[in-house]
Amino acid sequence: MLLLVALVMVCTCTVVAAEEAENTSHKPPLHYSSLALPQHHIPYFLHSNKRVARLCREDPLCPFKDALLDVSSCWGYEKNCAPENRFGYPVCTKIDSGWASSVEAAQELFWKQADFGYVMERLSEMKTLCKGDSSLKCSSHTRFCRATNLYLDLRNPRRGHERYKEDFLQEGEIGGRCSLNSRALAAEGEHKSPLQSWYAELQAYTELDFNPTDEEHCDIIIEKPTVFMKLDAGVNMYHHFCDFVNLYISQHINNSFSRDINILMWDTSFNGYGDLFSETWKAFSDYDIIHLKTFDTKRVCFKDSVFSLLPRMRYGLFYNTPLISDCYSEGMFRAFSQHVLYRLSVPQDGPMVRNTDHTHAHTTTDVPFLEQLSITHSSDIFIGIHGAGLTHLLFLPDWAVIFELYNCQDESCYRDLARLRGIRYVTWQKRDKVLPEDKGHHPTLGDHPKFTNYSFDVEEFMRLVLEAADYVLHHPKWQPLPSRDEL
Repeated sequence: MLLLVALVMVCTCTVVAAEEAENTSHKPPLHYSSLALPQHHIPYFLHSNKRVARLCREDPLCPFKDALLDVSSCWGYEKNCAPENRFGYPVCTKIDSGWASSVEAAQELFWKQADFGYVMERLSEMKTLCKGDSSLKCSSHTRFCRATNLYLDLRNPRRGHERYKEDFLQEGEIGGRCSLNSRALAAEGEHKSPLQSWYAELQAYTELDFNPTDEEHCDIIIEKPTVFMKLDAGVNMYHHFCDFVNLYISQHINNSFSRDINILMWDTSFNGYGDLFSETWKAFSDYDIIHLKTFDTKRVCFKDSVFSLLPRMRYGLFYNTPLISDCYSEGMFRAFSQHVLYRLSVPQDGPMVRNTDHTHAHTTTDVPFLEQLSITHSSDIFIGIHGAGLTHLLFLPDWAVIFELYNCQDESCYRDLARLRGIRYVTWQKRDKVLPEDKGHHPTLGDHPKFTNYSFDVEEFMRLVLEAADYVLHHPKWQPLPSRDEL
């Protein structure tokens, strides 16, 4: 009976490729392996992609025939998707009277706040702001937008030290050939802020008298679908994974998981971007990230583009997300975890047995990120004090426990992230059995509980670890590997 515990200092399923055709003249209508989705996600994908489902049904060599038999499974945001057929549905253990009047109402609210209901809400908000040879459609407050035949004039870039300069574009420097509802666009500016909306970038969107699809008006024409992103801190896992989670949600809104896309980092500064988690981009694109300054001095025209959901939106996910209490879900965040782990080919190994008398600690920068994910995904109990490294909980197995040794008086941050992911959360319970070294010294804020060291009562620590171990051992999904003797 072995458990793997990861102390923080800091599933793969296979989609079967199309079998080699006995008749070599047969050409599959789709490159099936390019879908690159976990096997159990395929029925949900086919439900939302009727064209792919039809082509698969007509192709005798399509490897997804079994998935076609599952006609009911749906992510949840599709029309006519019954609650019992959704990818997941929240569990609520109590009624929070400040939010809901019944368990059922609490479940539905949490589903809309933090599960695939969030996608449904954004889809319901979409409105056309410009229509014609070009188009611009956005959700409320321009938090997510789609644009076709988009014109971007960067011949006179106003670059400086600000990453998100709000007057970077002027009238005529962004737009399309379409009839613009300027009043409707102007009404979407309430959330104007660098990482909360795209209004600062799109407020100058102009109705053009030329079609931005030819070489006369475009120095560069980008045929490949392009996703625009404004990124949070790339050196902090918690903040950077707000970028990745919102990109994944944007893929659902856009109903496409193709990696044959460009990802363009919108940054109005001259600066580079430090990224400690750059391997994660491979889950979303086959190509290197493009910096906006790459196109300086050029007029660039994009055939098909998306402005992704942003990392610090009001009531967004997952930074500062207000959640109804006593609910959790194994829905959208679990799907995100499975999606990323599958596409990055992260293995699940274990249990690991250590027979040594000493353990050597490594900082996160010493361990490649994909190796970190493999360790996390193979852990049963994951322990760490409050800090961005606890974001690894997104990639723990379903049966695992995240033990935030001490929350440093920030009670909701990782507790709520664990609820979003749908795994068990534990933290220190007895304040008289944890001793801070001092009041903590923040460089600008003064006394601060996150900036000091703590010592913990050993017996209380072991009690909590053993409780976590008992939870893991009795979880219905936990299946220990058979014991083996090694020579």
